[in-house]
Amino acid sequence: MAIAFAAVGLSLLPIASEAAAQNRSNAQAEQSRTLRNRGPSTPTLPPVGRYVTESGEGFILDRSGRHPLLRFERRDETWVLRPSAAPRGDVIYRNDAGEQVLRVTPNGGMTVYTPRAPGGSPASFTGSGQSLTPPTLGPILLFRLMAQRSAMVSEVVGRLVEVNLEGDQSESLCVEALIVTTEAVIRIARSPTARQYVADLRSITVIEGSRTSVTYARGRLTVVVNPREGMAGRPSSARVIRAILP
Repeated sequence: MAIAFAAVGLSLLPIASEAAAQNRSNAQAEQSRTLRNRGPSTPTLPPVGRYVTESGEGFILDRSGRHPLLRFERRDETWVLRPSAAPRGDVIYRNDAGEQVLRVTPNGGMTVYTPRAPGGSPASFTGSGQSLTPPTLGPILLFRLMAQRSAMVSEVVGRLVEVNLEGDQSESLCVEALIVTTEAVIRIARSPTARQYVADLRSITVIEGSRTSVTYARGRLTVVVNPREGMAGRPSSARVIRAILP
């Protein structure tokens, strides 16, 4: 009986093996269908990350606050980005002047647009980064910064340019606006074709208000920041330049 039982068991092994293989095949097919239905997965990236373009230019993308922030390495300006929907599920991020800065695909692909690469340059994630939220300086460092910025602008313009900062709600926002504005003026003054438009510049003033604006008249450049909007409440260098140039 024992031998006969063993023989019957051995005869059933091929059938059992075929059934197990069929079950595995069905399970694999079902898993493949599930993955296809899910579509491509988007990689999980940290709120603040460092990225590098194909050309080797690095930048920090900070998505931890109300608005995405971007700053290229070795540059002083932090760009406040505004997202908008694009074809194929992409998202385009623009600055406050409407210029395209970043494009992100549903699967996490990233393209950065710069003056060096107006057609776009692919970028890849390299690691975590430092928050771009501006710090509070305090009165002593603030005074030094204003004096330094006044000296930088005066030197490139060729005349004394006063720098004034009037605000009591958000010092960090006013400081950001001051740096961005003076950098924009310096870029204009260094341009052989545009420096004539800041030849009469006598003062740069940053004040707080209910609406962000930039005005330039009779040698006075006035920038209004809105503390209620956070980093988005101050103009970018592109907007400052547009206000100065005719």
